[in-house]
Amino acid sequence: MQLLQVELADRSYPICIGDDLISNAGLLKKTIQGRQVCIVTNSVVAPLYLEALKKTLSDYQIDQVILPDGEKYKTLDVWSKIFDTLLSARHNRSTTVIALGGGVVGDMAGFAAASYQRGVDFIQIPTTLLSMVDSSVGGKTGVNHPMGKNMIGAFYQPKLVMADISLLKTLPARELSAGLAEIIKYGLISDSDFFVWLENNIDQLMQGNVEALTYAVKRSCENKAFVVGKDERESGLRAILNLGHTFGHAIETAQGYGNWLHGEAVAAGMVMAADLSWRRGAISETDLQRIIQLLIRAKLPVKSPANMTDEEFLSLMGVDKKVMDGRLRLVLLQAMGKAEVTSDINLEQLRQTFAACRAA
Repeated sequence: MQLLQVELADRSYPICIGDDLISNAGLLKKTIQGRQVCIVTNSVVAPLYLEALKKTLSDYQIDQVILPDGEKYKTLDVWSKIFDTLLSARHNRSTTVIALGGGVVGDMAGFAAASYQRGVDFIQIPTTLLSMVDSSVGGKTGVNHPMGKNMIGAFYQPKLVMADISLLKTLPARELSAGLAEIIKYGLISDSDFFVWLENNIDQLMQGNVEALTYAVKRSCENKAFVVGKDERESGLRAILNLGHTFGHAIETAQGYGNWLHGEAVAAGMVMAADLSWRRGAISETDLQRIIQLLIRAKLPVKSPANMTDEEFLSLMGVDKKVMDGRLRLVLLQAMGKAEVTSDINLEQLRQTFAACRAA
């Protein structure tokens, strides 16, 4: 087991990365303070791993919430079902909510933990590659609204993130690729050496090589933990973690939540951000092509939907959380391995990017 620490003073917590951690009773019991546990999972993950986790925690009062699977269910109505279980089973303030699932489960369970009796403990056990390297780390929780993704939520840190690489064995190939999008992002925004490593090892990652996956998860979490430790609430540096996300969230909202996986939309969004960065003279055309080719090798989309107009993009990007005082802010590249947040956007260049990156 490898251990990292997210340094946030009294809200600091460990990220444990290893194999078969779900059966590590000692690790979980060291974190759980009370005798009540509520496991939040979904209809896909529950048949695979719920009983194994319940067995590990057999001497606790365990209640469970099995949510429907998919981004389209990340709503306030579905979210409220978690409270139905917590209240009907009389969970008190010493309870621990455990998120067993991907990003949707983690976001909803974390937001419920932040809200129930004004805040109870929660643990993240991510079951997808994307959630291991992104959504489970950093304390962003919430649900979607028809007008915008993740617009309702809270910053609320877990007590433990347990990244069990063995859980990725059942991950569909499309979900694995979606996770690789966020991993590639770290190479672009802050770790150019990691980007080169990814170019050299992407085939092993695609094949599910445990050693390669463990290294990629650890390196990604190290990058995110450093940024979150410096800027927990995204007042500055943390915004660079959103490379491609403003474009990607617009795609997800326009196409209907769940039709494009989050990582797929982010991949297309990163190409758009890289294209605009190239037009601004920040990166070379060779670097742009390296980015596109790595995403293609990861079986990720590199074009935005053919049916999305410039105006639809601009409208949806205008309600993104990165907008500040009515001005669109984008995360763009200053160089390979270095990103910036800027409101200095040339609209004509942005329209050229829309045109160049739109599917035929």
